[in-house]
Amino acid sequence: MKKLLLALTTFAVLAAGCSAGGSSAPADKAEGQAAGQEGAAKKRIALILPEKIGVNPFFQQMDEGAKKAGEEFGAEVKSIESTDHGAIEENLRVAVAENYDLIITSSFESEDALKKVAAENPDKNFAIIDTVVDLPNVRSVTFREQEAAYLMGAAAGLATKTNKVGMVVAMDIPLLKKWTGGFQEGMKATNPNAEFLVNYVGSFSDPAKAKELALLQASKGADFINGAAAVGDLGVFEAAKEKGFFTSGQDVDRTTIDPEHIVLSQLKGTDAAAYETVKSFVEGSFKPGVVTYGLKEKGVGVTYVTHESKTPLNAFIGQEVIDKVKAINDEIVAGTRKVPDSFE
Repeated sequence: MKKLLLALTTFAVLAAGCSAGGSSAPADKAEGQAAGQEGAAKKRIALILPEKIGVNPFFQQMDEGAKKAGEEFGAEVKSIESTDHGAIEENLRVAVAENYDLIITSSFESEDALKKVAAENPDKNFAIIDTVVDLPNVRSVTFREQEAAYLMGAAAGLATKTNKVGMVVAMDIPLLKKWTGGFQEGMKATNPNAEFLVNYVGSFSDPAKAKELALLQASKGADFINGAAAVGDLGVFEAAKEKGFFTSGQDVDRTTIDPEHIVLSQLKGTDAAAYETVKSFVEGSFKPGVVTYGLKEKGVGVTYVTHESKTPLNAFIGQEVIDKVKAINDEIVAGTRKVPDSFE
């Protein structure tokens, strides 16, 4: 670095000497270009999160991805946390008032607020991650979660010893049918004789209720219970540790918490989605409409199958199961095995 600085300093002195005795046009041109680059205003991007960072890793990694892109591509990225769902619209309006170039938010909690604010500000650029808002100034970034859920179900069907597999889900809503439907389809594909048990917590943030439902499924003989209850998964993990069944997490690799019982995780690249959204905006390729990330784009996945894990593979799953599920993943990516886009 010191050598580079010295070289640049020497070059500047020599250039100054030359311009003193002759034409200064080349030096003036270089200086003008540098001044233009330095004077170019940074893109200002606001990330409106529907809750505080640190509660759900889903939003935490989104924050990390946006800020990483900001650093790499020279954009100013500011994250604004919402204390409750009612604050989302207010935060969107604040970002508009402060004239951010791009305003990003996330998830179904933000849908109604964004529809209102984006419609009122047609000249402003917006993006929403993990759901769709159909407006001409909004980019909607979605995931084919059903593909990763299919792999998870396939693994569970192969690994179960009791032929009873459970799933504790946050809420019985259309969005989460991609999880339950994909999982059940994958399980049936590898083990048609397995029984599927599913219960709904009724909330994204109730570990106590989720634990109660996991214990209920375990009492019915489920030896693998898939957690799909957001913060409620913590309750499923507690139940697994107490009763000795096996479980899985969501969004990020949760096997590190308790590798003895949390044997898989369904991954969602919200960090990659935020990163790519910021990158495309700064580089000028940002367009409204729907962008989808699945197994092919590595926007979703499963530990050990599509992504490495820091924790050793649990014997309940085993390498033979992983190899079979990897083959299924390859078929989905190649298009020779189809996973439905929606489920009744």
